[in-house]
Amino acid sequence: MGNFLHTMLRVRDLDSSIAFYRDLLGMRELRRTDVPAGRYTLVFMGYASNAEGQAEIELTHNWDHDGPYLLGDAFGHLAVGVPDVAAACETVRAGGGRVTREAGPVKHGTTVIAFVEDPDGYKIELIERT
Repeated sequence: MGNFLHTMLRVRDLDSSIAFYRDLLGMRELRRTDVPAGRYTLVFMGYASNAEGQAEIELTHNWDHDGPYLLGDAFGHLAVGVPDVAAACETVRAGGGRVTREAGPVKHGTTVIAFVEDPDGYKIELIERT
């Protein structure tokens, strides 16, 4: 039928969001589009550009939006597979990021997870994949 391409997140400070996903989660900037007529910039971050099984994050920066975005109560989190959740938490913490749930097994299971937040407060679940 199709494949999952990306999730769009509105961000206040594009540079700090790019730095978080690039420097702390190891993603790379895949492409960028400035739209002066619409007064916004789109930056796609990910591990591989729409490769099979690889979705992207679209960071949308609206140039004229000053205040914080309301995250709402329907959105849960993004999930990223990493080889070592505890090490990923340390990388996030050392880079000034926020760890909201330390590495450890999921409740009633054995999968090791943790939660971190990006600069806008979006939650990212880190899931250990060896």
